[in-house]
Amino acid sequence: MTNIDLIKSYYKAVQAVDLAQLGALVATDVVWHQPGENQFSGTHTGAESVFAMLGGMIEASGGTFKIDQVKEVMANGAEVAATITFSGQRNSSAMAMSGVDVFTVNNGKITEVWLYSSDQAAEDEFWGAA
Repeated sequence: MTNIDLIKSYYKAVQAVDLAQLGALVATDVVWHQPGENQFSGTHTGAESVFAMLGGMIEASGGTFKIDQVKEVMANGAEVAATITFSGQRNSSAMAMSGVDVFTVNNGKITEVWLYSSDQAAEDEFWGAA
């Protein structure tokens, strides 16, 4: 499996909420850099911490937070970048925007993730203060 195929599989697992597949693709010691100044922002270390954060996002959005579209997936060796759109609803507010996710893949596992949002201030407002 190429690194591009691995990341495409990751997104399919995220969209299907296939936790077993996600667990198989993410390294146990993954380092995840969640952008912004909101309750989910910061560096999360370890798959357990990352999955707890993602679960918190799903819970906070009443299950509406999702990756709507994976547009492009590109690789440069161990680094893989993807352009996406994502959205969610929370209380009376809604969020929909583009993002870029950058992954490092080593030995068939995602070992590091950096996320970028097209409107970080709007995303921070959507998720609420840290």
